[in-house]
Amino acid sequence: MTIRLHDTMAGAVRDLVPIEPGHVRIYSCGPTVYGPAHVGNFRSFLFADLLVRYLRYKGLRVTWVMNLTDVDDKIIRAANAEGVPIGEISARFEKLFLSDMATLSITRPDVMPRATEHIPQMVALIEKLLEGGHAYKTDDGSIFFRIASWPAYGRLARLDPEGMRVGERVEADEYGKDDVRDFAMWKGPKPGEPSWETAVGSGRPGWHIECSAMSMQYLGQSFDIHTGGVDLIFPHHQDEIAQSEASTGKTFVAYWLHCAHLQMGGQRMAKSTGNITRVGETIEKGVSARALRLALLSAHYRMALSFADDSLASASSAIDRLDALLAALAAYRSDGPDDGSLPSLFDSTRAAFESALDDDLNISPALAAVFELIRELNRRIDARTLSTADGGRAIAFIRDLDRVLAIAPAPEDKLEPELQKLLDDRAAARAGKDWAASDRLRTALTEHGIQVEDTRDGQRWRRAE
Repeated sequence: MTIRLHDTMAGAVRDLVPIEPGHVRIYSCGPTVYGPAHVGNFRSFLFADLLVRYLRYKGLRVTWVMNLTDVDDKIIRAANAEGVPIGEISARFEKLFLSDMATLSITRPDVMPRATEHIPQMVALIEKLLEGGHAYKTDDGSIFFRIASWPAYGRLARLDPEGMRVGERVEADEYGKDDVRDFAMWKGPKPGEPSWETAVGSGRPGWHIECSAMSMQYLGQSFDIHTGGVDLIFPHHQDEIAQSEASTGKTFVAYWLHCAHLQMGGQRMAKSTGNITRVGETIEKGVSARALRLALLSAHYRMALSFADDSLASASSAIDRLDALLAALAAYRSDGPDDGSLPSLFDSTRAAFESALDDDLNISPALAAVFELIRELNRRIDARTLSTADGGRAIAFIRDLDRVLAIAPAPEDKLEPELQKLLDDRAAARAGKDWAASDRLRTALTEHGIQVEDTRDGQRWRRAE
């Protein structure tokens, strides 16, 4: 089945047809690194990660670029408040962002360009727009995009340019301009702000020009997919389209994918309202990183998702079921014949999994297929219908699907020698029916983060998160 994705520009689900056959180029709007990202931000990044993982699972080559905005009004205010350069603020929170990405098993993008390292590309783009009459300079040295010069403006957000209401980030531009609708691409120098000396004058880049310049630098003037939250449709993505297409005369992006907001307490999770929680804070409350990842992935990306204790508990329970099955399969031993119906079970599970994700990354039925497989494999373990080799085949199959989901534990490593001795001593105690010693050794292993379960195949263990 062809992968189909909902394109915001078309307002419909469309077959994915890469510009270059077999190669999908993706740009995701990354964080502005002025403070810690919250889990609502990470829902958008996890959706992009799911997309990238699934395309690669399907055999496509993917080039994924995610920018880091490291010059911005908020970063400047934070730096001035601390009396440090903006680079010190951005480096601090970039490091935290990358750490949180790793915690949530988000694939590291192929390129993560910083805005401050791409000033020449932004200036070159602005120069073309000035030459084409799509931009103008104001007395204070700022440069604005002239929306009146681009009749297609507003198409992504379904807006009428003539009656368009000005967006929040546009209103925030405290610079003079010809038309209230116009947006800043370059901001003239101000005291207390960083500034670059360039061919278009002294100053610093605006927010929107950064993404146009960096995406085209690494993906070309036209590329396949641009992702972001629904809050970026207007004005940010609309402005990207205008300045990019006005400069090149080409379609900027083939497919626009937007993720719905994460909600908490019935409201959108947002820094502006303080209605947020962060990755580290959630994990400190006892939620595993894998359960948090699953909770944030568990609903279709275009549906609002509620972040609450019950959703985290449900995800944690699901992770426990997955872990228990993988441990059971690893410990399973049977000299019986192979289960002849196992290949067809795998085939039907894979077909359901792929059919769901081919349909605009419809994650809920994809997860349902995986957990139905878990239930069926547990039933076959209990019935002893699998062979020892079947257990290994089942583990390999689940881990193959998990290339997309990234919710399974890492393959079990060997225990440290002192912990292996405790496990061996416990096995000996049970063989000798010394139940008190067995319980004491189980407690000692638990204190070292090792969970032990007794089965008809013997002890099986896994590391607690």
